[in-house]
Amino acid sequence: MARKKIVIVGSPNVGKSSIFNNLSSRYATVSNYPGTTVELFKARLEIGDKECEVIDTPGMYSFLPLSEDERIARLILTKDKPDIVIHVAAAKSLDRALPLTLQLIEAGLLVILVLNIMDEARKDGIDIDIRKLEKELGIPVVPTVSIRGEGIVELRKVIGQLLNSKVSDFFAKDKQLVEYPPLIEGALMGMASCLKTSYFLSKRGMGLLALQGDDEILKLIEENEGKENVRRLLAIKKDISTKVHQPIEYIVNLKLQQRVNEIKAGVLSQTVKKKKDLSRVLGDYILRPIVGIPLLLCFLYFAIYKLVGEFGAGVCVDFLEKKVFGAYINPFFTSIFEKIIPFDWIRSLFVGEYGIITLGLRYAVAIVLPIVGIFFFVFSFAEDTGYLPRMGTMLDRLLKKIGLSGRAVIPIVLGLGCDTMATMVTRILPTKRERIIATILLSLTVPCSAQLGVIMAVLSQQKGALLLWFLVISAIFALTGFFLNRILKGKKPSFYTELPPLRLPRLSNIFTKTYMRLKWYFKEVLPLFIWASVIIWVGQITKIFDVVLYLLNSPLKFIGLSKSLAPVFLFGFFRRDYGAAGLYDLSNQGLVSPRELVVAAVVLTLFLPCIAQFLVNIRERGMKFALGITVFILLFSFSVGFVLNKMLLLTGIYQI
Repeated sequence: MARKKIVIVGSPNVGKSSIFNNLSSRYATVSNYPGTTVELFKARLEIGDKECEVIDTPGMYSFLPLSEDERIARLILTKDKPDIVIHVAAAKSLDRALPLTLQLIEAGLLVILVLNIMDEARKDGIDIDIRKLEKELGIPVVPTVSIRGEGIVELRKVIGQLLNSKVSDFFAKDKQLVEYPPLIEGALMGMASCLKTSYFLSKRGMGLLALQGDDEILKLIEENEGKENVRRLLAIKKDISTKVHQPIEYIVNLKLQQRVNEIKAGVLSQTVKKKKDLSRVLGDYILRPIVGIPLLLCFLYFAIYKLVGEFGAGVCVDFLEKKVFGAYINPFFTSIFEKIIPFDWIRSLFVGEYGIITLGLRYAVAIVLPIVGIFFFVFSFAEDTGYLPRMGTMLDRLLKKIGLSGRAVIPIVLGLGCDTMATMVTRILPTKRERIIATILLSLTVPCSAQLGVIMAVLSQQKGALLLWFLVISAIFALTGFFLNRILKGKKPSFYTELPPLRLPRLSNIFTKTYMRLKWYFKEVLPLFIWASVIIWVGQITKIFDVVLYLLNSPLKFIGLSKSLAPVFLFGFFRRDYGAAGLYDLSNQGLVSPRELVVAAVVLTLFLPCIAQFLVNIRERGMKFALGITVFILLFSFSVGFVLNKMLLLTGIYQI
C-alpha cells in the first residue's frame, strides 16, 4: 500500500515546525529537495491503519511564488502530489492567512486549515466561529495551541477521516470561492477550455497562475501540451491586459482580500481585549530601540560570548580536547595503530600530526562540536521564544542601509552557527540583489560559531585583543554592505513578517531542533573533517603542501606574520574552523606573538570561504560568482592584514 503524503504549509513564524514536531514525534529526517540545496524535514506518521509521510515546507505567503523558498514549497504541492495539505495560520492574523487558504482550495488541493496560537487570539479578544468558517471554506478547520500540544489529537482525527473518505465526497475539483470581474472570469473559462491534459491542480487554479504570468506553470503546460497551447494562453492574457486598467495580479489579490474580508466579517467577533500580561508588554517593548538594543547587546554578550564563547569554546573544548582526546582517545588509538601498522607513512594517515583520529576527529568532536551544539541550542531558543523575528523587525531599518531587510537576520545569525547552512538559507530573501549581498557578507565577514568560539578563546588571553578584532570585523561588515548597496542595481528590500507571541518555549521542542541540526552537522560536516585530514595527508606525503606552504610564506611576511602560521591559512580553506583550531594549537604552544595573533585572527576571519561554502556558492550563485568572490576575498583579507599590522606597529600596540 502506497504511503500517503501530508504537506504542511504556511508563512514563517506561525508554528509550522511545532505542528510538524507534534505530529511526527522523534522520527524526523532531513533531506534536500531534488535538484536544490533547500532542506526539508520529513517524518513517518501512522494514522489508524494508514502509513503517512509528513513534510514541513519552507515559509510560503502566496501560491504565486516570490522567493526561492516559496518556489520550492509550491513545487512540493504541484509535483509531489500530496494527499492532504495542512495550512498552518496564526489565528489572530486571519486576514493575512486566508488569501493563501483560498488559493490552495481553488487550486484543487485537499486542505485542512489549522488556526494555531489560539491562546494569543483569545487574549486579544478575538472569537472565531470555527463551524461557520468551515462552512464558508468547505474544508475542516482545527484550532490549536501547538506549543502546548492542544488540538493535535483533533487534527490527527481529522486527517484520519479525510484519508478514509473519497475525495469526491469532500470537495469539487474546480471549487470556486472567489468571484473575479467578468473579464477575468471569462479569461479563466477560456484558459480552462485550452487545457486538455489532466493536472494535479484544478484547471481554474492553473488558469489563475497562467493569467498572472507564472513562468513555471506555463513551462509545465508547454511540456505537456506543446508551445502552441502556451501561445493561446498568452494570447488570452495579453488580450485581457489591454482591457483592464490595472495589473492582473493586483486585481486578483484585491478580489482575494475582499473575499477574505467578507469571510472574516461573518466568522470573527472582537470583544474587549484582556489586559496585557508581562510577556505581551515585553514583546511590544522589544521592538522599541530603547529596550530592544540593550536586550540585543545582552543576548550577544550572554548567549553568544559567555555561553558559546566562554563555556562552549572554553570549558567544554578544554575538557574534551585535553581530558578526553588528549588523555585517553589519542593515546589509545596511537598505541593500537603502532602495533598493527608497521609503516610510519600509512600510520600517519590515522594517528599522525594530521591524522584522521588525532586531528580530524579531534577538531570535529572536541573543538568544533561543543561550540556548534551550544550555538544551535541558543538559536533554537531564540526561535521558539519569538525573539528572533522581533530582532529582525527591530534591525530592519539598520539592515536596509546595507541593502538587506529584517528577514536577513535569519541567515546572518545562522551564519554564526554555520556559513554553509546560512548561504543555503539566503533563499528566503525575496530578491536576487539581497541574496548576493547576504552571500558576500557571509563569505567575507561572518565567522561560523566554531571559528568564532575558538577565536574568542584565543584572543581573550590578550587584553583588548577581542574588542579590537570585533571592531575591525564589524566595520568591514558595515562598509562592505554599504558599498554593495550603492553599487548593485535592483529593487530595494521590503520587509513584513508574522510576530509570534513572546513566551517560554518547551524544552522538548528546543532539544528536538538542536538534535536535528546536530544530526545535519554529523552528516554533512564531520565527513569534511575526515576528508580534509586525508587530503592533508596526501599533500604531505606527495610534498604538494610543502610547495603551497612555501608559496604562502611571502604573503604572510607581507602582512607581518611568521611562516609557522602558513598551515593555519592552508587548512582554513578546507574548513574555517579547521584553521581557527590550528591557530588555537599554535597559541597554546606559545609559537605566535600577541601582534601576530590579532592580525592572524582578523585575516583568518576574512579569509577564503571553506570548501563546503565555496561549493554552495557555486550552486546558489554560479561558478563565475563563486570564483570572483573568492579571488576578491583572498586579496582583500591580506590587504586588511597589511594595514592592520602597520597600524599596530605604528601605535605600539602588541609590538612583541
